[in-house]
Amino acid sequence: MLSISVSSEFSERVPLFRGAFLEATVQNSATSPKLWAEIEASCEKLQADFTTETIKSRSSIAATRAAYKACGKDPSRYRPASEQLSRRVLQGKVLYSVDTLVDLGNLVSIFSGYPTGLLDADKIVGKSVELGIGRADEPYEGIGRGRLNIEGLPVYRDAVGAIASPTSDSTRTMLSPTTQRLLFIINAYDGDEQLLQESIDLALDLLQRYAHADEARIVKF
Repeated sequence: MLSISVSSEFSERVPLFRGAFLEATVQNSATSPKLWAEIEASCEKLQADFTTETIKSRSSIAATRAAYKACGKDPSRYRPASEQLSRRVLQGKVLYSVDTLVDLGNLVSIFSGYPTGLLDADKIVGKSVELGIGRADEPYEGIGRGRLNIEGLPVYRDAVGAIASPTSDSTRTMLSPTTQRLLFIINAYDGDEQLLQESIDLALDLLQRYAHADEARIVKF
């Protein structure tokens, strides 16, 4: 079983932060029409509630941007993935389906505005993960981003190094069609306990319905 801790340097700069992780055995697959219909419905609600001009004011996104600034990163240059996704939806651009796990992670992010991290837990080195702040010249390959400058970004690290950031997860721990053990991280930078719990409940429900999740373990940190 994995454990997660928060470094003092991060908690001092982002004191409102609350996080949760869900660890479970899963079965990945192509995204079903039913799951995609749920994603489309969530996109429609987002479009009804926000515009590209007002999305920055959403508490979950505004707090994420503030956390970036507190850690030393420009959130407009290195947009959090949840904001990137929301903006894409609000601009009316097509969302591309990847697979069940990635797509349901995006659904939780659209619902909440929180950046989510979905990692293959079997690729994590060691038994513990720590949330800290990226360092200068720290090596990191972001999914679809290539080498990413994570200095000043919130970053999760295992025994080897950085494995996830709210801008882009790492290629080292990325999901695949054969992923069997999932670590699903939800980052609530605004500290909203109710929305965090609703996001956890949604994630667990989706994983059980679409990814045959079993042996699920939920930890708040």
